Amino acid sequence: MTRTFYLRMMVTVAAATVITIAAGVLANDVPVSGVSRIEVVLANQYRHSTAALKEEFAQAGFHNAHFQFVKRGQPPQNIGLGRDVPADRAREVIRLALKYNLGINILLPERLFPPRFVTIASSNFDDTVEYPIEASALASLQDPELTTEAFHRLYRELTSVPLALKGRY
Repeated sequence: MTRTFYLRMMVTVAAATVITIAAGVLANDVPVSGVSRIEVVLANQYRHSTAALKEEFAQAGFHNAHFQFVKRGQPPQNIGLGRDVPADRAREVIRLALKYNLGINILLPERLFPPRFVTIASSNFDDTVEYPIEASALASLQDPELTTEAFHRLYRELTSVPLALKGRY
């Protein structure tokens, strides 16, 4: 190995270190929206209201919203939240799910999702990870006094009880 090779390696490592430090400084100065993506499945009756839905979700702080529509019937009444979704955004998710999906009776555990990901009415999961939620527990999650840490602690408690599996399991 030549001296030039080592010199180039040292310059590359130094440049990478400077870029990493600068990215960390910039990341601390730039506020994070809290949710990277929200996927929503809605009843077919909302199919022609996509523009209004996108606007309402954007006003609620969800700028990267993706919608799908079931052809018949109602989608599942569930929500799933990543572990880093802020409590205020999570409460907005609950509000929107109650408004457009006629309720929430199932929580999906946060371990299934990327940290800042949200889903409303996902049909991608079976009953081995669907945790029923009662109205009183849902009301507890909607408490505006809950910090993000307290919200996720409660959410994890609600989605970590052993499930009684039915059917072929």
